[in-house]
Amino acid sequence: MKTLSRIFLFTAFISSMSINAQNKLDFETSYIKIDTFLTNALNKGFSGAILVAQNDEIIINKGYGLADKTKQTFNNPNTIFDIGSNTKQFTAAAVLKLAEQGKIELSETLDKFFVNIPTDKKQITVHQLLSHSSGLVEVIGRDFQDITPEAYFEKLFATELLFEPGTSYSYSNAGYTLLSEIIEQRSEMTYEEYMQKYLFEPAGMNQTGYILPEWNSFEMARGYYRNVLDIGTTISRYKDANEINMHLKGNGGINATQNDLFLWHRALKDTVVLSKKSFELLTSPHIDRPTSSSSYAYGWVVKEAHNSMRISHNGSNGIFAHTILWHLEDDIFISYATNANSPSVEYLAYAVEKMLLDEHHIQAPVKDNVYNFTLNFTKGHSTEKSDELFSILNKDFSSEFNSSAILNRLGNVLLKENSHLNWAVKLFEKNVELYPEDGNLWDSLGDSFTAIQDKEQAIKSYKKAIALGYNGSQKKLDDLMSSQ
Repeated sequence: MKTLSRIFLFTAFISSMSINAQNKLDFETSYIKIDTFLTNALNKGFSGAILVAQNDEIIINKGYGLADKTKQTFNNPNTIFDIGSNTKQFTAAAVLKLAEQGKIELSETLDKFFVNIPTDKKQITVHQLLSHSSGLVEVIGRDFQDITPEAYFEKLFATELLFEPGTSYSYSNAGYTLLSEIIEQRSEMTYEEYMQKYLFEPAGMNQTGYILPEWNSFEMARGYYRNVLDIGTTISRYKDANEINMHLKGNGGINATQNDLFLWHRALKDTVVLSKKSFELLTSPHIDRPTSSSSYAYGWVVKEAHNSMRISHNGSNGIFAHTILWHLEDDIFISYATNANSPSVEYLAYAVEKMLLDEHHIQAPVKDNVYNFTLNFTKGHSTEKSDELFSILNKDFSSEFNSSAILNRLGNVLLKENSHLNWAVKLFEKNVELYPEDGNLWDSLGDSFTAIQDKEQAIKSYKKAIALGYNGSQKKLDDLMSSQ
């Protein structure tokens, strides 16, 4: 764990940090570097937004690509993105606000909030939940998996601790969901109501939350898996359920705009929502992170980077990804969002950081992802080039081209779009060649033959799918046979 002296040194540092940046960036040069880099990434599957500011002056605040492909709306500074685990800094700030109000102490233990919990978890403290030192597991289920609050806590408390509380670090989304319940108990408000009243409204943030904001539906970003598969918005799922899913509550899934997050940055710095002492607690290193040169604060990661002390955090659900980087001494703030996540674009904020802070850094261009590349190839070439496509996938995308799901998803995108149907056949044919014992893939191949009205091949494919145990093909086969 962090020694008291190291925490003291960091606290002293942020207490004395200058309002005026020590290392002033060249705004014009920085803008050109960032804008050129991200513009060039658009044809590689990037879609999102970037905000960079120093000392409250905006260097760049711009969107790239489409927020909604159907409506043809573009990403911009007011586009609403799911920010994933960057939710945690809001939950942590809410706990500290309650502490300022005298409604909670960070040393309080779980047995003060929950009855009939196992002995090994009774003495877990609020501080340990905030710093991921509780020993609780990371998750107990998938995002949006149905579960009641009662069932959630019962299942969580039945898990085994990873270590004795307070002795180590292990990232726990579940721990932050516990914090959301604690916030509700002590505030006598819902978790989101409390944050709206005491954090977001004072900061001027009116497009941040789960359900409560009067969302500007025109500005909502839809999520696109690998910039190909339309997943929709998480806000619509919260609104349809009229509740925040327990697997996300407090630990992830908040939506926000780039402009709102800049307001949050300024509100923290100017002690609008938290006192100076609370801000120090929020951002001071509390525990070392194993296998990393960083430490965890409360909802923030603390690390020395580019000869500067930086607080940061990432969030991703596989579709949306979000990063916040804040160099405290030079007051350089970076907020990055994408609604088309892939390994190629998830961490572009760190590339932008290097471009700004390392004058010798030469940034490589963004590499395409296998989904985006394949779909663009099929739309730009005839099926006579299919051998060339598969050769490129094996050579240049070998680390990604490793699952039957890739070609199956892409083929189904073409079927859904009712475009390039001969390519859909080629993709499915290659897939059954690679994975001949998967009945689902033969069913997809049958669908593509049906789409091009090749009944004979469709019937053969559906029969093969059924023989391999895929019963979903039976009705399709019956319909084809009866139409002959």
